[in-house]
Amino acid sequence: MKQILKYITASILIILVLSSCSEYNKALKSQDVNLKYDVAIKSFNKGDCFKALPLLEECIGLTRGTQKAEDVYYYYAKTHYCVNDYYLGNYYFKNFAKTFSSSPRAEECLFMAAICSYKISPEFSLDQTETKTSIDEFQLFLDTYPNSALRDSANNMIIRLNSKLEVKDFEIAKLYHTTQRYKGAVNALKEFMTNYPNTIYKEEALFLIVQSYYLYAEGSIEEKKLERYRQATESYITFASTFPKSRYLDEAESYYEKSRKQIEKLTASN
Repeated sequence: MKQILKYITASILIILVLSSCSEYNKALKSQDVNLKYDVAIKSFNKGDCFKALPLLEECIGLTRGTQKAEDVYYYYAKTHYCVNDYYLGNYYFKNFAKTFSSSPRAEECLFMAAICSYKISPEFSLDQTETKTSIDEFQLFLDTYPNSALRDSANNMIIRLNSKLEVKDFEIAKLYHTTQRYKGAVNALKEFMTNYPNTIYKEEALFLIVQSYYLYAEGSIEEKKLERYRQATESYITFASTFPKSRYLDEAESYYEKSRKQIEKLTASN
């Protein structure tokens, strides 16, 4: 009995698969736009987006200027997103929002265009042009739909993207220090904190400024040492008052003490 049931179940599955394939192939060959669209949506809803895509692509041309054009274009954009083609998804979502601006779906599509950009945004170590583009697109969405139910989601995405830019900029500033370009490190770190006043890297940035000033002074010509040791002590005071319990405090204090002794020595010799 079990063998018979297995056979019947397998037979039903085969019939369904063949029927589905037959329906799909028929839609591909047909000039009936309604059949193509219906099979495309059925494929899309089942997650067979690669199957839906060519059918919807044909429907785009066949429905241009008709009432069905909006539905076709909407699913065409969503299908590109479904197959992880975020570049084309971004293009078609934005184009939908522009072409069908009065549609109830325009809001969703403008948001999804920004989501596609978010998906394209690379890890922080790479070029961040796409990240900045994504931020601009979420901001455009917020400006266009300030009362949207998706507002919080858009703001959260912007925060994540800005965090990526923050890490990128901090790593660039640190690179000056790593490569012993201490003057450049001080300038880059100060600019970083100006751009990100509430950064989570503020403690480390302030410490690196102390260290950079000291090492910069150490490698300077005699005429410049006094000024730069003073800058090291001043930067230490700023650091210590801001982070009195910092894990870097002992090391920073050692730079302060060495700088202070050098200042006394240089002042006495003048």
